[in-house]
Amino acid sequence: MCCSRQLESGTIHVVLSRKLYLPAKLAPDARESDLPLIVAIDLQPMAPIEGVIQVQGDITNARTAEVVIRHFDGCKADLVVCDGAPDVTGLHDMDEFVQSQLILAGLTIVTHVLKEGGKFIAKIFRGKDTGLLYCQLKLFFPVVTFAKPKSSRNSSIEAFAVCENYSPPEGFNPKDLHRLLEKVGSPSGVDDLDCSSGWLEGPNKVYIPFLACGDLSGYDSDRSYPLPKLPDGTYKSLDPVQPPIAPPYKRALELKKASCHGIQDLDGLSLDSS
Repeated sequence: MCCSRQLESGTIHVVLSRKLYLPAKLAPDARESDLPLIVAIDLQPMAPIEGVIQVQGDITNARTAEVVIRHFDGCKADLVVCDGAPDVTGLHDMDEFVQSQLILAGLTIVTHVLKEGGKFIAKIFRGKDTGLLYCQLKLFFPVVTFAKPKSSRNSSIEAFAVCENYSPPEGFNPKDLHRLLEKVGSPSGVDDLDCSSGWLEGPNKVYIPFLACGDLSGYDSDRSYPLPKLPDGTYKSLDPVQPPIAPPYKRALELKKASCHGIQDLDGLSLDSS
């Protein structure tokens, strides 16, 4: 039996390990060959997670796809999850554009490692040009839904594209991805509501399926809640489950700490120094 295979980027591999790998491992009739195979890719170092193979690399690089396929023993993934996002600027139009380009770059590795019939889930930023991204994804997935989980703040433009039943065009070559996507969004003059012509104006404008999901009885991520009432001195704050390993702001914290202590020589300075 070929085990289920998942490829993801970002920290969502922690959830996949807890929801997929650990329950399968703890099952009474668990066999090594039946355990899900999860490969995580990130540009930054990752803390070890049980049941997850970690690759530090760029998801837009074909060589990264080759590394993943080697881990899958030549097979392809059942699911690809992309939770990555660019460093936001606060300019929503710019952030939305850069995020959509990141998703299309993620398609580079999807076209190499996702098996036909597989699923692709990616974080998106909703905006006025979301219809174009929807049409580009529809080139490869017959079913595309934009979902808003309850865990995502209402005030955030974040949502997730859930793409099902990967079906690349007949004769598609992954090297032709950029050329194919460029065709979408150019006028064809044809009345087309399924995105095959790419004409997104006037009566041909696409209406995107949108689904709000999640448990409404849980905490609202847009609200602040008072701390539980406990006897004085008994409340303890929790440290992060996994603090950053090599954050880009590490050097700034080192300089700030040195300034507070009046340190002049910054050579060899680290966050762990006293």
